[in-house]
Amino acid sequence: MENKEKNSNPIEYIIDHMPEMDLIGRIRVFFRWIILGSITGIVVGAIGAAFGRAIVWATGFRNEHDLIILGLPFAGLLIVFLYRLCKDYEDKGTNLVIKSIQAGENLPIAKAPLIFISTTLTHLFGGSTGRESAALQMGGSIGYNLGKLFRLKEGNIKIITMCGMSAAFSALFGTPMTAAFMAMEIENVGIMYYSALVPCVVSALVASGVAEFLGAQGEIFAVNIVPEFTVYNAIFTAVLAILCAVVSVIFCDVLKISGRLYKKFFANPYLRVFVGGCIVAALTFISGTRYYNGAGMNVIEMALSGEAPYFAFLLKIIFTALTLGAGYKGGEIVPALYIGATFGCLYSQLLGFDPALCAAIGMGALFCGVTNCPISSLFICFELFGFKGMPYYLLAVALSYTFSGYSSLYSSQKIVYSKFHNKYVNRDTN
Repeated sequence: MENKEKNSNPIEYIIDHMPEMDLIGRIRVFFRWIILGSITGIVVGAIGAAFGRAIVWATGFRNEHDLIILGLPFAGLLIVFLYRLCKDYEDKGTNLVIKSIQAGENLPIAKAPLIFISTTLTHLFGGSTGRESAALQMGGSIGYNLGKLFRLKEGNIKIITMCGMSAAFSALFGTPMTAAFMAMEIENVGIMYYSALVPCVVSALVASGVAEFLGAQGEIFAVNIVPEFTVYNAIFTAVLAILCAVVSVIFCDVLKISGRLYKKFFANPYLRVFVGGCIVAALTFISGTRYYNGAGMNVIEMALSGEAPYFAFLLKIIFTALTLGAGYKGGEIVPALYIGATFGCLYSQLLGFDPALCAAIGMGALFCGVTNCPISSLFICFELFGFKGMPYYLLAVALSYTFSGYSSLYSSQKIVYSKFHNKYVNRDTN
């Protein structure tokens, strides 16, 4: 009888149950996050665009003035001085942003200009780093402090911190879908902060639009040849994905070992960064090429064309570990994409598959292996390479997520649910 009455009088039923739906409250929350997400997107998008242009300028200037790499040790001294001047004696990088979302740790506003200046200096003088992890730190810091400015509650400060991360990543890389989900996915493996979905999507889209308006260019790579997804092609994709998972574990381990060894032999941060700069500069001249300095986007393009050097992935691991372990600033995500692209290129050269597709698969698999973010990894493949290769990227990301185990670039990341069993584990990453 009740069902019949509900079906015959739907409007009356909705009115009777309006308090249960809390429609007014939902509308209020919706508009609050539309406004706050937009503000965060505008502010962080503008700063992210400026950051991106600074990195482009630094890269161009370095390419035109080859001997500037000799100044890398002295740039390192300046970076350490700036951090100590701001009383940041033990920089935790992206780990601090993750901790802020997990446990509400303080994110000082000084973090944003520090990472902006220090990453630009690192790229200008030839350090081997990326920029997206720096963007996560910068955006997270700005978002956190906007939350403090607006006097938001602790839970909402965590959400607006994620908004800042989404906005910065989106502005810098031109991938709003990846940026929105990565900010919700990166803190705890196995769960996602869906309460932040609307604000993160809004901030990522707004920041992308602001960055584009200000002349910042996103990244898009051409993958034109995508063969039919057969059993044979699935097998070659699976082998490449599993190998990339192994490489991702090696990359994470080498980064951490490098940092520990630097601190063991050079306790003084000034001496550590100076020696590290000397080593990177010396290896650059010994290698006879500049392929391993900076972000290396040109080498990623070479990999997509099948022209990257055979052992570029291995040398990039070494150069990046020596740079970041010494105390230079930047990110690990673009180096991970570089390593994946060049390893995929090597795989294609050895086995005769299309280099662009193998490089794209390698980039998606490495990104997933080092971040433990399978949804974001799949989305970045779609945004960078298009949807045509979907079955390849889907399989590669799934296998890389599983076979990379509990390794991660970020020691603050928590494995909440097991990758291998339907089980709550709540353990630290390796």
